[in-house]
Amino acid sequence: MIRKAAAGDAAALADLAAATFPLACPPGASPEDIRLHLKRTLSKDRFAEYLADSKIAILVLDEDGRLDGYTLLVDRQPTDPDVLRALDGHRSVELSKCYVHPDHHGRGAAAMLMRASLDWAAHQGAASVWLGVNSENAKAIRFYEKSGFTRIGAKSFTLGDSVESDFILEYPLPPLG
Repeated sequence: MIRKAAAGDAAALADLAAATFPLACPPGASPEDIRLHLKRTLSKDRFAEYLADSKIAILVLDEDGRLDGYTLLVDRQPTDPDVLRALDGHRSVELSKCYVHPDHHGRGAAAMLMRASLDWAAHQGAASVWLGVNSENAKAIRFYEKSGFTRIGAKSFTLGDSVESDFILEYPLPPLG
């Protein structure tokens, strides 16, 4: 079942992030940079902040009370100049995170979460959904392209104390109605 996360999900989301985020990191990423990123952006306290923010939605794959995947969507104007240039001024929701526990890879869970996320963004009135993906993460890039995203630019991403290269991908949403 896919549902919107609730305040009580913060600890389970942090645990899931700790299991899934390292899988998306570039091969040369240091364990210390990964640890710092988890602490700074994917901790229980950070998830509690995200869950309290009216401009953020977290959708979860909930299998009998166990969270096996999540997406985090941000419905606010990006501040990164590379993203702003790539989006060319139209309203877009950021798909900030999209992770599924490795036990559910290849079972369609990520595709279900993606569909629900795109539907959520469309109902917010966005013209598109954008995301940043590490330029070396071929598996994720294939998934996003298979989901209908196309590359529209590049940006930097801070991982711990290192700077990585991301591609900016976008999915145009059809108008509602």
